[in-house]
Amino acid sequence: MPQSLSHILVHLIFSTKHRAPVLTKQIQDELHPYLARVLDNIECASLRVGGLEDHIHALFGLSRTISVASVAEKLKTSSSKWMKSKGFVLDDFHWQNGYGAFSVGPTNANAMVRYIENQSEHHRHRTFQEEYRAFLEKYHIQYDERYVWD
Repeated sequence: MPQSLSHILVHLIFSTKHRAPVLTKQIQDELHPYLARVLDNIECASLRVGGLEDHIHALFGLSRTISVASVAEKLKTSSSKWMKSKGFVLDDFHWQNGYGAFSVGPTNANAMVRYIENQSEHHRHRTFQEEYRAFLEKYHIQYDERYVWD
């Protein structure tokens, strides 16, 4: 086979350190498009980036030349520097150390885009922690509650 081809969609979730609600609407309005550009620049086609005051959801096509861990690191590192360069009052800002990455089938991509777009509605009824645990359970990921949060 002369080419290496893939179509892997990833739903990446990560939170602010200790789920601090510091991502104001103003920050979100600039941060989400910034994260989408970072994804596009590393050849991970961004389908949707969203979230709320304490966490991010990103749906993207994983490039065949990069790992999910590298994508998460690039998103978090570059966005931390970017936020500080924009003058947002986040002197002690940090993302959580970990992340969750979940596969999304191409036929479910539109539903995931809508899910990310409707974060405000989802979080009227459940916290970030409840949402995250639900994804871990849905994907049958075993976890130790002591090490999920930081």
